[in-house]
Amino acid sequence: MSVFRLAHLSDPHIGPLPRPKWRELLGKRATGYINWRRGRHRAHNMDALAALVADLRAHRPDHVALTGDICNIGLPGEFPFAAQWMRTLGDPAQVSLAPGNHDAYLRASVRHMVREWRPWITGDDEDGTFPFLRRREGVAIIGLCSGIPTLPFVAAGKLGAAQLDRLERMLEATRGDMRVVLLHHPPVDGGGAIRNLQDHHDFADVLARHGAELVLHGHAHSITRKSTMGPAGPIPVLGIGSASSIGRNPTRRAAYYLIDIDPNLRRLHVSIRQLGADGQFHVIATQQPH
Repeated sequence: MSVFRLAHLSDPHIGPLPRPKWRELLGKRATGYINWRRGRHRAHNMDALAALVADLRAHRPDHVALTGDICNIGLPGEFPFAAQWMRTLGDPAQVSLAPGNHDAYLRASVRHMVREWRPWITGDDEDGTFPFLRRREGVAIIGLCSGIPTLPFVAAGKLGAAQLDRLERMLEATRGDMRVVLLHHPPVDGGGAIRNLQDHHDFADVLARHGAELVLHGHAHSITRKSTMGPAGPIPVLGIGSASSIGRNPTRRAAYYLIDIDPNLRRLHVSIRQLGADGQFHVIATQQPH
């Protein structure tokens, strides 16, 4: 069995926004739309995102993990546009999506998400339930959905008992694989009540009992390396910044992970590739979590 290469990116916040109808801007979407128009759109650059995708594809990953916030305010028109973009990453069978809070912006947004994004959020069993499981060459990719509709100015996430129960069964059934868990919200020190994964303690308890080899997330728009305890020791928890971010702070520019997984030796090698001042992507760090 050869090394399996996984690419991880998150939070592209694809623009421009489609022109909304007035009735689509009721409630939470109104504040989100104002924030987008006031400047949020300038923080997310589609040329930077295109450069990231080109660099990623040049490294020929076996699978792509995408941890949410493809959308901005969950407008109906955002979902088919995002689906077209996701196809640029590769065949949907080799691209796995764990949705974020901007994707599940409202209850109506969730319906559009499930209909338009089914190829990216469906497991090998094709039952359309979160979490989904995809097994690839000794690697088990488990995609959770922590995005939930919330009140304005609240970006918290939640998994819920049903997802956590299903996650337990999946982790137990795939013990012989290298298990990679995907979710949007940081499950460790998530940034306070309004941004946190609300049931992060329950999630940690599941991993403490059943283990995993890697947890990947987005949401914080920053590169982080943390851990949570498993039955055999610490499990690496890696966060990545926005895939379309530009700005004055170089540490928050567009970035993604390339993760080489050796199922035989049960080892990981992680490279962080980030947009440089020259407009090209470069390795800024390498890690061997275990």
